[in-house]
Amino acid sequence: MSEFPLTVECIVEAYLSGVRIDSFLSKHLRNYTSWRINRMVTAGLAKIDDQPAAPEDRVFRGQRVSLRLVEPPDKLLDPEPILVPVVYEDPWLIVVDKPAGLVAHPVGDFQDGTLSNVLQSHLDRQTAIRGLLRPGVVHRLDRMTSGLIVTAKEHLAHRLLSIDFQHGKLSKSYVALIEGCPDFETRTLELSIGQRPGGNSVLMSARADAKNPRPAKTRVTVVERFARYSMVECVLFTGRNHQIRVHLSHIGHPILGDEYYGPHGTIKQAPRFDGDDPTEERHALHAASLGFFHPILREWMQFRTSPPADFWALADSLS
Repeated sequence: MSEFPLTVECIVEAYLSGVRIDSFLSKHLRNYTSWRINRMVTAGLAKIDDQPAAPEDRVFRGQRVSLRLVEPPDKLLDPEPILVPVVYEDPWLIVVDKPAGLVAHPVGDFQDGTLSNVLQSHLDRQTAIRGLLRPGVVHRLDRMTSGLIVTAKEHLAHRLLSIDFQHGKLSKSYVALIEGCPDFETRTLELSIGQRPGGNSVLMSARADAKNPRPAKTRVTVVERFARYSMVECVLFTGRNHQIRVHLSHIGHPILGDEYYGPHGTIKQAPRFDGDDPTEERHALHAASLGFFHPILREWMQFRTSPPADFWALADSLS
């Protein structure tokens, strides 16, 4: 791996045309704070089309911007050397099959050991120095949900994927093991979801007294019935927090192993507080299918994975 100093060079994209050079470089070097980038630009280490640049200079489409990196990144994610199955990867994005137990990115009590830390370690093995690339989270899965998740490797892919996802230009489906045997083959649930009243806002509810409810739509199809449980496939049309878990709970068929949501909207236990030990037991929900337009190539990408062994172990526990 190379040492500092190292010169990086970028071409100005159309949507960044007209911004200050330090703002432009902050987009490309996402593990650097704007303060550190500004300091290097002020020190005369930046150029626009081979001409020295000042911090107040603006960049325009097609220009070539370079920066001599004499300092390391100052907001680098701590790399986590855990191997996560890579389903697809190219220069712009990476699709992984997240195991249960990993948070998507640092939050709350989980400031390290997240999927973002794992991917930072993966990306650092692809660059001349640590931190030239930073994983950009586009969507999330609950910590104890396994399955497909796409992450951008550079800023333009992250921006375009985020825009597509916000406009619903994706397809996602999950498989789950649920308590009991539904009396339907396919059912579309259109039940608004909001915060559960009178408690911690982490928990959600489809009851009429939920706070700040928002429309939510899930199509549930029974795949196979067993004696005490069933396997279903769930297609999301909206993306509310805990949507599948809340909808299945509300109709009396909660997901096997769910820490919180019981039959008919009941809550099994109060949510933990910051500092409490988190559960290490997964629930039987797996993000099995993911489709989206490639942010750069604009081709439709479709991926599917099977649930891992610990998913099926929850069914074995009922035997």
